Amino acid sequence: MRRILLVTAVAALALAALATAAVAIGAYLLRDLGPLPPRYSGPPLPRETVVSEMTSILAAEGITVEREPSAGIRTCHERLSGRHAPETADAAVEAAFARARSDHGWRDGPDLGERTLTLTKGNWTVMSSLMGEQASGQPAPVFMVLTCVDEGDAVTAPTAPSASAPALTPAPASS
Repeated sequence: MRRILLVTAVAALALAALATAAVAIGAYLLRDLGPLPPRYSGPPLPRETVVSEMTSILAAEGITVEREPSAGIRTCHERLSGRHAPETADAAVEAAFARARSDHGWRDGPDLGERTLTLTKGNWTVMSSLMGEQASGQPAPVFMVLTCVDEGDAVTAPTAPSASAPALTPAPASS
């Protein structure tokens, strides 16, 4: 009987020590490390600036693109599309990305695979896929997708109610 009590006491002490260690480790892992770093550096770039810049970079490489309509007013997504000679489409897109890096301050973006090119600048990421070999005689499609982290040119919501908006007041408490 004493032996069972002794084993139970040792097991209880071991479990208490294990629980204390788990709480200490959990507290260490959940400690406050301060605010998160910014998702991008510098001021946010307006969408019109980015679209204009990427359109001119592509034009410098002989690729004419058109801006497709945005899906919504406050979305942070743009798409440029066009066509180019199939023999040189991929080379022209690669040259445009190199020009964006060297002449306009864009940086390599996240690696999304060998057939996808990405760039980042401020709050924007630009992505284009290389199309590979296309049927000759038909222009090759060229697509560029531009997305942003935070809308740099978004209209901000008013901070104070306007004169025409009804004031919101709490309902009286019922007894």
